[in-house]
Amino acid sequence: MVRGFRSRFYKTCFGLLVAVSVAHTALADGGRLVPLLPKYQQECAACHVAYPPGMLPAASWQRVMGSLKNHYGTDASLDAATVRDLSVWLGTHAGTYKRVKEEPPQDRITRSAWFIRKHDEVAPATWKLPAVKSAANCAACHTRADQGEFNERDIRIPR
Repeated sequence: MVRGFRSRFYKTCFGLLVAVSVAHTALADGGRLVPLLPKYQQECAACHVAYPPGMLPAASWQRVMGSLKNHYGTDASLDAATVRDLSVWLGTHAGTYKRVKEEPPQDRITRSAWFIRKHDEVAPATWKLPAVKSAANCAACHTRADQGEFNERDIRIPR
């Protein structure tokens, strides 16, 4: 009886820690949610969720914005003024806290060590579901991803 209680207790504590940590993803270092720049939301969210800038370090955002002609296999070119404005905004609000300082392989959020840790309980088959398709489709499970919120309580795994 005590053993079962301890197991549930630890799972609950772990879940709360994950929820707090995941929620922090969209937060600035000062603990505030960074409102998405309308132009960023307009340009980037046309194809995928407008990832909160705190999910990558500034160097990664610089490379992403510098390679829009071949943006993960797609031409996402923008005019120079828009690239400059978005680059400044992303750099200003880029992640600087411990887990985001590491530049992930190919500057992919889904290949960052923290992302992999946070999603390690997701079954490989889940990523292949028609409603999910890939780990980059945050909105498939995170119901408030479009608002930059990734709280565990807002997760709904498609079936």
